[in-house]
Amino acid sequence: MLTPKIPGTEHMQTLLVDDTLVVPAVSEHFTGFRDMPPVFATAFMVGFIEWACIEAMRPYLEPGEHTVGTRIDVSHTAATPAGMNVTAFVELIASEGRKLTFRVTCRDETDVIGEGTHERVVINPEKFMQRVSAKRAAARKQ
Repeated sequence: MLTPKIPGTEHMQTLLVDDTLVVPAVSEHFTGFRDMPPVFATAFMVGFIEWACIEAMRPYLEPGEHTVGTRIDVSHTAATPAGMNVTAFVELIASEGRKLTFRVTCRDETDVIGEGTHERVVINPEKFMQRVSAKRAAARKQ
């Protein structure tokens, strides 16, 4: 890992909510979402928060390093219709070894729509995928 990953590092990212980011579009496998209101989906807000944190840390990672999400604790308190912009504000509040903790806030053009914390861990993708492959192999043996 490159240093410093200084608490206080901030990043802001904006996204236009379109029809592909609303609740009914989450997944054809999750049939309970099909008849829900067409507003920005919590699932996509979580993904958006993760993306903003990834981008916040990109300049501080060694070549080939990545981060993966390990914990998320966020509210989603206001609906955002398609056609509005959503902005994620993320701030690194702690860096302990490979673990990174962010304070996160999402707002649309009128309201705070969600806030909380998100943790990520710095990984070496090759080693990570070796562990994933070993897990898959062990599950097939059962």
